[in-house]
Amino acid sequence: MEIVKPCFIFEDEIDGERILKNLERYGRTCYKSEDRITPDSARKFVTRILESGHESVIEHEKVTVRIVCDRGVTHEIVRHRIASYSQESTRYCNYKSRGIKVIEPLFFIGDDEKYRIWLNAMRTCEGAYNALIGAGANPQEARSVLPNSLKTEIVVTYNLREWRHFFKLRCSNKDHPQMREIAVPLLQEFRRLIPVIFDDIQY
Repeated sequence: MEIVKPCFIFEDEIDGERILKNLERYGRTCYKSEDRITPDSARKFVTRILESGHESVIEHEKVTVRIVCDRGVTHEIVRHRIASYSQESTRYCNYKSRGIKVIEPLFFIGDDEKYRIWLNAMRTCEGAYNALIGAGANPQEARSVLPNSLKTEIVVTYNLREWRHFFKLRCSNKDHPQMREIAVPLLQEFRRLIPVIFDDIQY
């Protein structure tokens, strides 16, 4: 068994300035104001459409991210509807041959008793899974004993409007700590890579 930290990887090369210029070009179609495009007009235009609530324009651009987290977090991620997902499958992956990986819950770090209880549970799950495979169960049958903490990878594609929606919900203090552990740093990276679009989202 291996304990791993959650993380994310951008699957696209992100050119934030190009994205803004594209959005301006698409959005100005609505107003037939293409003649107002200048080398530095995109930021102002996109800011104005966001302020006016004309967010359908930003649906034209998408970003794909690979997220490594536990299966409990992915159950929340896939509730976002305007999306494409590809996730590591416990039906087809045989963890007996590769060993299970689990995501360390941040809220047990520093609490030795709770951490020990969690760690023993993970080892028990791994032992039960391996025993089931050894008894002839196939991976989709044996997965019934795998824990919520099981590490998984999910490739997520949202348009920019859906990423805004995701961050507004998932960076909130009301959300699960392990979701925020992924969502807040991801939002910070989106802000760094793409100007304007995410600047108003609080966390």
